[in-house]
Amino acid sequence: MTIDWDRRTCARRGHVTYAPDDPRLRVRLHADTALGEVWRCLRCGDFVLGEPHGSGPTAEAPLVPRGKVLRDLLILRFLAIERALRGVFIVLVAVAVWKFSNSQDAVRRLFNEYLDIFRPVFRHFHYDLDHSPVVGTIQKSFGYQHSTLVLLAALLVAYALIELVEAVGLWYAKRWAEYLTVVATAAFLPLEVYELTEHVSGLKIATLVLNILAVLYIALAKRLFGLRGGRKAFEEERRGASLLEVEESAGVAV
Repeated sequence: MTIDWDRRTCARRGHVTYAPDDPRLRVRLHADTALGEVWRCLRCGDFVLGEPHGSGPTAEAPLVPRGKVLRDLLILRFLAIERALRGVFIVLVAVAVWKFSNSQDAVRRLFNEYLDIFRPVFRHFHYDLDHSPVVGTIQKSFGYQHSTLVLLAALLVAYALIELVEAVGLWYAKRWAEYLTVVATAAFLPLEVYELTEHVSGLKIATLVLNILAVLYIALAKRLFGLRGGRKAFEEERRGASLLEVEESAGVAV
């Protein structure tokens, strides 16, 4: 079953109508009925009863995403939400690292106390906490210098800011954000592959696959770096999907 994204979006956000000054185009978007005048929605193409939401020159009409362009926008917003959630999580980790750097000795003592308590329990289930990779990683972190932990927290904050900036830009479909997302995500792919060589987990694999698909999709669908005709072809595709452009150039009903 195919999804009509145009009508689905109009049902959720409302229709978008416009009355252009060009009489030839105006007559194709307007009709009079027994209930009053109706105007075609620039997104779904249905006639809507009532006054248009705007009017003026055709060149100043809103460029309403529809069809494939609207579907691409929904995918970008999904990626924006994922980036925003990741950015917030990294900020929380950075705060935790910073607090840990200021109370490293107290945390070490508390950890060792709880380790002594749980060691016999885990031994009963034939699990040696002293040889656990997780416990070893935590104990190793206690040996880091305060300045090193502060630097790590600062780097995490910087990374989180990049993710949040990407999220905002992708939500509003900004082209600079698409470039930033592709470059930043691709730059961290080698690190994610290296982490998989150290320890394989379902979450790491899913994250790597999602990032690879995001890089390929944005670069190809948005025609970045000159791919598939570059920006010029992208703008032509975007305007070619506009209802006003279709009505003006084709001269037939959509």
